Amino acid sequence: MTTIIESIERAQLRKVPRFKAGDTVRVHFQVIEGVRRRVQVYEGIVLKRQGSGVRETFTVRKQSFGVGVERTFPLHSPKIEKIEVMAIGDVNRAKLYYLRERVGKKARVREKRYGHGAQLPEVVDSGLLAADEPEVLAEVAPEAVEAPEAAVEVEADASEAPEAAADETPADETDGDAVPVAEKA
Repeated sequence: MTTIIESIERAQLRKVPRFKAGDTVRVHFQVIEGVRRRVQVYEGIVLKRQGSGVRETFTVRKQSFGVGVERTFPLHSPKIEKIEVMAIGDVNRAKLYYLRERVGKKARVREKRYGHGAQLPEVVDSGLLAADEPEVLAEVAPEAVEAPEAAVEVEADASEAPEAAADETPADETDGDAVPVAEKA
């Protein structure tokens, strides 16, 4: 009997992103009003996750016009279109009830830091990684180690060209439209 129930519950489980208490999430939830359907986005800090399997729920808290608002969502509900993890919180507790008494800046949760010079994979993909950090790049994306060195060589060639052009032009010669700064006054 229990294996039948477990198999039905397993079929109803959805794939959800990995998040925990302290993370900032954005929940896209379908609201049905009569015959109309719309998607409501609810963004806040996850206070807790509880339960397991198809009955698992999570509670999200946000500040709305100075008032704390909490909402509990069933994790595997078909009404949830998607859950986006906006920031990963650095907390040491599974239930963050202490945030209920805090107001303003004190109610914030510190974001997780990834160590000195560490980069996330999104930063590597977007090309924002500095070329002088190949050891960090090798940890995150080993196939991209060669690309930053090539970019450095191209920049060096481009910086040499203006210097050579400046040496060839005499200092006395000015363009017809250009007026030296000292003569303007």
